[in-house]
Amino acid sequence: MTTLPTPRGKLTEGKELSGLTWLRVGGPADYLFQPADVDDLALFLKALPKDVAVFPMGVGSNLIVRDGGLRAVVIRMGRGFNHIEIDGNRVRAGVAALDAHVARKAAQAGVDLTFLRTIPGAIGGAVRMNAGCYGSYTADVFVEATAVTRAGEIVTLTAEDLKFKYRQTDLPDGWVIVEAVLEGPSGDPDALAKRMEDQLAKRDATQPTKDRSAGSTFRNPAGFSSTGKADDVHDLKAWKVIDDAGMRGARVGGAQMSEMHSNFMINTGDATAADLENLGEEVRKRVFQNSGIDLQWEIMRVGEPAAD
Repeated sequence: MTTLPTPRGKLTEGKELSGLTWLRVGGPADYLFQPADVDDLALFLKALPKDVAVFPMGVGSNLIVRDGGLRAVVIRMGRGFNHIEIDGNRVRAGVAALDAHVARKAAQAGVDLTFLRTIPGAIGGAVRMNAGCYGSYTADVFVEATAVTRAGEIVTLTAEDLKFKYRQTDLPDGWVIVEAVLEGPSGDPDALAKRMEDQLAKRDATQPTKDRSAGSTFRNPAGFSSTGKADDVHDLKAWKVIDDAGMRGARVGGAQMSEMHSNFMINTGDATAADLENLGEEVRKRVFQNSGIDLQWEIMRVGEPAAD
């Protein structure tokens, strides 16, 4: 049995992860580590045996943990990592600060990060996945991030280091983002507040916000442009090809593609992680058969299936 270092933060063995994900599925992690602060995290990772896998987890908004759980130390940031500080047009936010809170506090200070308001999750995930909506992406406002490497070193990451792409970055395995600096354009606080109200109203009218979902299930297909200009544009929407394949409302066990928005997968109450993943793979198969488009998962899937 591997001996783990003793941190100042909380280390829990065999922690069930289902209660920490928005879809409410998943088995146990070998360990869940909630660091007290950055130094605690750095010392823990430095002392952690190199053969022990590390998985940084945010608020679980874009994640399926498989039913057999995760053979790793899952690192989840808490209150010590949710600060939001504003200096001019720059916003320094801890990894656990919710995207919506960052957008609101920035708007109050006259800084336009309004695109973050309706994105589920926290800033760490926004940076890691280059989250975006309404034509704006985290990469557009990113200045730098602070991370702790798997070896326990505290480093500063630039946009060049992360190599932002559509819904992904090149963050090395086991590295943990702890803070990000974003810079938005100036705006009138009242006008920014009104824009966020309108965005929320639009979201609630078109997305199943009252159901257990994890946001968009699949990335919008690349290379389909109304202008024909670039390979990385995403004019064609995933929900459209899912609809065309007849998969709106499709079900596997307790998992369903939402009738309200067919690119949202929901847990209707008793879904397993296997139900959700199997439904997603059936959607991918049917879309490919219908249109030749190979949909790519936007939801991250980790861990092992349940033992037979």
